[in-house]
Amino acid sequence: MAQATVTGYDPRTFEPLTFHDAARRFRSGDDTPRDYLERCLATIEEREPVVQAFAHLNRDAARAAADASTARWAAGEPRSPIDGMPVGIKDLLETQDMPTEYGCEAFRGNFPRRDNAAVWALRQAGAVILGKTVTAELGGAHPGPTTNPFDPRRSPGGSSSGSAAAVAARMLPAAIGSQVGGSIIRPAGYCGNVALKPTQGGINRGERQATSMSTHGVHAGCIEDMWQVAIEIASRAGGDRGWPGLDGPSTTPEPRRPERLIVLETQGWPGLDDASKEGFAAVLEQLSELGVQLLRQRDHPLVESLEAAIGEASEVCNAITGWENRWATRNLVDQHPDGVSERAKAVLARAEAMSVDDYRAALLARQVAQEAHAALAGAADAIITLSCPGPAHVWLGDEPGKPLAARPTGDPVFNFPSSMLFAPAVGMPLLSVGGMPVGVQVFGRPHQDAEMTAIARWLLGAVSPVLVD
Repeated sequence: MAQATVTGYDPRTFEPLTFHDAARRFRSGDDTPRDYLERCLATIEEREPVVQAFAHLNRDAARAAADASTARWAAGEPRSPIDGMPVGIKDLLETQDMPTEYGCEAFRGNFPRRDNAAVWALRQAGAVILGKTVTAELGGAHPGPTTNPFDPRRSPGGSSSGSAAAVAARMLPAAIGSQVGGSIIRPAGYCGNVALKPTQGGINRGERQATSMSTHGVHAGCIEDMWQVAIEIASRAGGDRGWPGLDGPSTTPEPRRPERLIVLETQGWPGLDDASKEGFAAVLEQLSELGVQLLRQRDHPLVESLEAAIGEASEVCNAITGWENRWATRNLVDQHPDGVSERAKAVLARAEAMSVDDYRAALLARQVAQEAHAALAGAADAIITLSCPGPAHVWLGDEPGKPLAARPTGDPVFNFPSSMLFAPAVGMPLLSVGGMPVGVQVFGRPHQDAEMTAIARWLLGAVSPVLVD
């Protein structure tokens, strides 16, 4: 049996798996995509029995793709800077060579044999599609088997649990996730990754157009790989229908020091643990010492207005998403009553109790929040807040005979604001609390993805990681 050990996390010494630096060696022949892939497979062999990040692996196809990439690099003809990069795909996105089961028993064996737009773009760029990463059921709150790579008793977050954990466990340099409420940035915060949740519509979702706040994004070990994966997809597949898509430089934006940052507390601040507050305060203190002006709600009436407008972000986002998913979930439950979790059925019941006016009210609240956010244009370069409500919680499963846990993958309370504002967010591993990662994020106005990446890159270089026992 695999040994489940607690390794702990220290952002000062942890070395994530990266690709951009290895790719520099491919042209000279000092390294090859096939050798790089084999190192990933060795790590998977070692860590997967405990971490359980993958729903499916396709080793043979990955090796063939890596060999083809090796030949292209040897000939001096790589398709892109990510040619040969092993990538994991969240098991909500269709792949022509692996099943797509959505983490749901009702879809066991589902094999559409077609690629999602983002997967197609990655293949065009020469990336190696190695496997499907575990998702919470239907991208919701019912967790899969994945554990946190730094403590297997704890949650990796959700719903992009497998993508976050595979990168954090150094199995892959990058993986694709998706977010409706907090499913990219929160698991990145729990697992110590960098991550990009793009502007709404920034990366083409392909067949996944059901909900109005869903976005595809990237988990990675470093910001260079994060940006390169995102821009390679967007430059080929564009954005969602009706959206211009992610735009920016073809290589990672240069670091940019912000002049002013808005410190957003959000609805999650009152429930945040003292250690995480202490750690975040230490990050902010460093920023002040570096000459960055920090604005809080007491400093600016428009910041106060934004805090008020997102004061019920959890309720607003859950109402919008529940309503938009209700018919698909109802049909699934009717067709496969034993193939959907009780947790998903409870979410459906709440959605079916809504009226059209309830949905309209939630949309109006979202619009008011977006207008409050737009009014802050020019007041600061970005917003900074935590990526998650403290370190990942211990999760050993629902207890028999007791009510279902409300948030088994964690609370998206710090993520709902950027989702409802359609804002680009970049998560960074700047904190360790009690030996576990706690992420910090910056987010900006829609279509400022490159600017947020530049600011995050500066923060990662300028701010010393903070540890709180």
